[in-house]
Amino acid sequence: MTERIETLPALEAVVGKVPGPRDLKVIDFLDAASLRWLQTSPLLFAAFGDAGDIAITLGGGAPGFVQAPDARRLRIPLALLDHPEQAQPGLGFGGLFLSPSLCETLRVNGHVAAVAEGFAEIDVRECYLHCAKALIRSEFWKGEPGGEIPDAAAAFVDASRFMALATVNEQGQADVSPKGDPRGAMLQMRGGDAWFADRPGNRRVDSFRNILAQPRVAAAVLVPGSTHVVLLSGAARITTDAAMRAVFTVAERLPKLATCIGQPLLQAYDSAALARAQPWPALPAAADLDPAAIFKAHVLHSKSGGIMAGIARTALAVPGFMDKTLQNDYKKNLY
Repeated sequence: MTERIETLPALEAVVGKVPGPRDLKVIDFLDAASLRWLQTSPLLFAAFGDAGDIAITLGGGAPGFVQAPDARRLRIPLALLDHPEQAQPGLGFGGLFLSPSLCETLRVNGHVAAVAEGFAEIDVRECYLHCAKALIRSEFWKGEPGGEIPDAAAAFVDASRFMALATVNEQGQADVSPKGDPRGAMLQMRGGDAWFADRPGNRRVDSFRNILAQPRVAAAVLVPGSTHVVLLSGAARITTDAAMRAVFTVAERLPKLATCIGQPLLQAYDSAALARAQPWPALPAAADLDPAAIFKAHVLHSKSGGIMAGIARTALAVPGFMDKTLQNDYKKNLY
């Protein structure tokens, strides 16, 4: 496939370089806002992997079921994971936490320090808020399937609107990224392969970077409103193939890239974690969680330096700057 992207320079030639310091919004601990987010979260997408493979599962329970004994440690109850056997000491961990009615998501990455007494103990390496675009595009919190929900795994994938994509790099550092689109535009099965398109997001391109380094991926695929889930795993490749990109055109916006997961293993099941989390109908958003304020705090706490970081922090001193920037981005750059 001549259109295949195989190097970081080739990727950047298509999507552009990461604007400014890549880790400007990333902190290496759980700040007060992140701890509060965890207290409100009933749903977790958790990935566990090493330098050669990655797996993903769902965790769910009452809000706050994942505990944080301190600012650098998570405690995940194994009994509240759909696949607790995935959590093994030494593996990389990627976590995506959802808070009701908020479309931003909290990403927490680290590694499994220990598994004991019914808990997976996670040492936190990085923490940051992800933009709201994926959940907005998928209308995640409306929880309306919008049509018949297929039983067959491949048909369910075609009908999906949300995906949590797990990737891992050559150092075994795992990551979970949210993906969302209208039904029919999220994922498509073609000849036994699973395809999805690149959409605007936080522009860190973590998933792409990881796929270039280590192509094994895993994903949890959902139709919001249903507790049915398909887990998908296989080797991914990134391509500029024009015909496949055209398939995923939405609002007359042609995606720059498409990703193919070749002949993936599909596992369909009814998620006990989703049933416990009860994300639909969505509860009101926590009044004390302000995504714009969290983004601002993380930029101020970040260890990223340099001229661009200084300029960004100066801009944040303008009242309302972050909120206005986010809302403008969500309005104009969904596709």
